[in-house]
Amino acid sequence: MYQAVGVIELKSISKGIEATDAALKSAGVTLISARAACPGKFEMILTGTISNVTSAVEHVKSRFDDKLVDVSIMGRIDEQVITALFGTVLTEKKGSLGVIETFSAASIIKAADIAVKTAKVEIFELRASRGMGGKGICLITGEVGDVTAAVEAGSQHAKDQGVFCNSAVIPAPHELLWSQI
Repeated sequence: MYQAVGVIELKSISKGIEATDAALKSAGVTLISARAACPGKFEMILTGTISNVTSAVEHVKSRFDDKLVDVSIMGRIDEQVITALFGTVLTEKKGSLGVIETFSAASIIKAADIAVKTAKVEIFELRASRGMGGKGICLITGEVGDVTAAVEAGSQHAKDQGVFCNSAVIPAPHELLWSQI
């Protein structure tokens, strides 16, 4: 069965801990992670059925609305996104390189999911919040047309949410660039 994923970011660590407890007690969800994130934010990632994840997220929104930074609910999230979140991607450094940069973890996870569902691309790296001032970044590879379409689609989601920072498509990255990223 496909599981849904909910990502909630709050601008308070103490309220984030409290909100995580509230989410877990409100619906039959499983906690994937709950942690402090840069700069002084708190993010939680929940999984379960779409109805339970939606219920838990709505419960947190109703109680902690003034502390929310961003929220995302994703049904049938692509497996590449989950793998990338845990840092276990083994994608080869080749082809074109696409970059999506957002101002929140929730938005970059959703943007990455949209990107890989839009075109034949692979996630090279997905980083959310830590060590980046709370930003999120997704690097994808593939043929230039696919990368362009994926970056545009993922970026549009972030633009619609008001958390888009920037994006880039590099058709043929230099070898030295590949060695540094």
